[in-house]
Amino acid sequence: MIIYKILRAAEWAALRDNGTSSGAPIDVADGYIHFSTAETVAETAAKHFAGENDSMLLAYNGADFGDALKYEISRGDQLFPHLYAPLALDGALWIKPLLFDGNKHIFPKEVPCD
Repeated sequence: MIIYKILRAAEWAALRDNGTSSGAPIDVADGYIHFSTAETVAETAAKHFAGENDSMLLAYNGADFGDALKYEISRGDQLFPHLYAPLALDGALWIKPLLFDGNKHIFPKEVPCD
């Protein structure tokens, strides 16, 4: 399954420059990297990245993470993928800008969320 990570500009720059990251401040605080599925990524963007126009959306194959990826119940009793390992840039399937048009985020055509 393809899973998605949204990073703000500074978080993206740190991953790009270092090749790995412990994630956003919330990831560090919670002890795992928060991911979204195609079914939850739009809600995640609206809830946690409202108004952000310089974010990046990264796609990963969840199976590539092996046992380090756990699906756990979170918002709305939905299962969310949580990575209990550093995030590696070289594992990304693709990386695209996640733009905000003033009302909502514009997802790349590769994300089946609209």
